[in-house]
Amino acid sequence: SEEELLHSFHPKTRYNIHLATRRGVTVRQDNSEKSFAVYLQLMRETVTRDKFFAHNARYHRLMWQHLNQAGIARLLVAEYQSLPAGRQEIIAAWIVFAHDGFLYYPYGASTHKYKNLMASNLLMWEAIKLGKKLGCHTFDLWGREEGKGFTRFKEGYNPQVIEFLGTW
Repeated sequence: SEEELLHSFHPKTRYNIHLATRRGVTVRQDNSEKSFAVYLQLMRETVTRDKFFAHNARYHRLMWQHLNQAGIARLLVAEYQSLPAGRQEIIAAWIVFAHDGFLYYPYGASTHKYKNLMASNLLMWEAIKLGKKLGCHTFDLWGREEGKGFTRFKEGYNPQVIEFLGTW
């Protein structure tokens, strides 16, 4: 159940999920071109900030075009009503793939501007609930590397580590 899943998470992870909700972060699926363009902007910001390798925008556009049309890719966005603008602003975005009972989390991006809102924690929780709704039995978090922040983030959700062959 959702309650059992939530209880299995690290206490700080549960706290951050609730914190994001209390602070007004909302998550929804939005496969629009406008939201995808924001995802690309956030991806550039994330790659620059965290100094990791990522595919270029052309790759992401082609991947999105083909997998979205096939009904596999979904874009989840976390929004926050920023002040003084007073409008909903996408502050984090993830692309997830749902296929054959698996939900995959290969790509995520966020702005540093609102890092204290814990939007990615709420995104992960909403992705888990989406996977359940779609009938997925496994959520593949797609990678880990000891000592990296993204690994610590994922570990808060109490995953089972399964080693596969490398990506080729």
